[in-house]
Amino acid sequence: MKGILFALIVAFVSISMMGCNTVHGVGKDVESAGRAIQKSSQ
Repeated sequence: MKGILFALIVAFVSISMMGCNTVHGVGKDVESAGRAIQKSSQ
């Protein structure tokens, strides 16, 4: 289960980074991914 979750997170971050044009945007994407991980672990 953790492997699937990790693969989905990596895919999400990769797609998000392709859509970002600024470092600030990447930071927001990473932050939102972190929040998603926290919510799923609770």
